[in-house]
Amino acid sequence: MARSEKYGSINWRRRRKVDPFDQNKDWHIDYKNPELLKLFVTRTGKMLPGRITGVSARNQRKLRKAILRARHLGLLPYTTHTG
Repeated sequence: MARSEKYGSINWRRRRKVDPFDQNKDWHIDYKNPELLKLFVTRTGKMLPGRITGVSARNQRKLRKAILRARHLGLLPYTTHTG
């Protein structure tokens, strides 16, 4: 799964727990932006918890709603499992 040029990849293990949406003011949580939402979903389709990503509780709720909406509209897959 290739990451986009604009958002890049995030190394979740070696970083301080700072909300990435507070750091990057140009990142907006929106269901119409699947490139950003893919950063917070595992390869198997699970949403990453806030304790790993460092997302605040308020932004985690917004992120969850955006991921569910994007899945419902077909912008994000529910899972990448093929077999």
